[in-house]
Amino acid sequence: MPKLHQATSGIPEPLQNIWDFAGFQPYYTTGLGAAFHIDSMEMLKAMPSSSLDLVITSPPFALTRKKEYGNEPVERYLDWFMPFCSEIKRLLKPQGSFVLDIGGAWVPGVPVRSTYHFELGVMLSREFFLAQEFYWVNPAKLPTPAEWVAVRRIRVKDAVNLVWWFGKTEYPKADNRKVLQPYSESMKNLIRNGYKAKKRPSGHDISEHFGKDNGGAIPPNVLTIANTESNSRYLRRCRELGIKAHPARYPESLVGFFVDFLTDKGDVVLDPFGGSNVTGAVCESKRRSWITCELNLDYLNGSLARFEDGPLLTRPSGSLPETLFTEI
Repeated sequence: MPKLHQATSGIPEPLQNIWDFAGFQPYYTTGLGAAFHIDSMEMLKAMPSSSLDLVITSPPFALTRKKEYGNEPVERYLDWFMPFCSEIKRLLKPQGSFVLDIGGAWVPGVPVRSTYHFELGVMLSREFFLAQEFYWVNPAKLPTPAEWVAVRRIRVKDAVNLVWWFGKTEYPKADNRKVLQPYSESMKNLIRNGYKAKKRPSGHDISEHFGKDNGGAIPPNVLTIANTESNSRYLRRCRELGIKAHPARYPESLVGFFVDFLTDKGDVVLDPFGGSNVTGAVCESKRRSWITCELNLDYLNGSLARFEDGPLLTRPSGSLPETLFTEI
């Protein structure tokens, strides 16, 4: 791997065009992005209106048991989270999108689900336009809550997160041709052999255009992505450096789907709850500018592993372990 270089200043040029950062010093930067050790609300309030193309994030969920990454309890979650969303709406460009990965929760002590994530979706649909809801299916998820799923066997494991896609207007920028999936074998045969246009029993009129090769299948709003990271470079480097890895990371392919679908090269993406900075790493690889905020220094330091073999990093003097800037 290449040696990482140190510097004491430097906002990536693409971001200078939208904001002078009002004196905020980035914790580290790459050629396209900047990570900040700052409360995200403070950052959001300082940013200019209509400056972002996409906000995508997986905030701490409302859980019934406190987690180390700072989740709010269910009963306070909506009041805590909605002020962030109001600022996000202000920051989005007219064609910008807000994508929110949100997991569910159980009512303490009984096998009953909380409805907070649905309530949040309804509240957000009054502030934004609900473009579409997605369902992220994680087949590798553990059978929890253990009491109801693995011990008493009266529930099945919860393996689905809601992913809300909101627009600031009715027509956020999107292009599903950028996220086409490979055709099934049956569809490939249909394209090769042709299809007789006819009306199906359901009443749908299938025209001769149905058999056209469009380069791939339009994906559904159900995204099956196993979150099985166990020995990635990120986790290995955290172990080597004695840094606590973020315990609730969403997969790069989930972020990549929405970055491809909703943005173009050069667009600006924000993740206000950066964690291990999956969003920044994905945006860097796809040539999008990015900004992230994170309050936990362990998570920020660990996130540097995502950029070790690529872009040049800069940092405020004295803020990071020197071992992060040595030849590996």
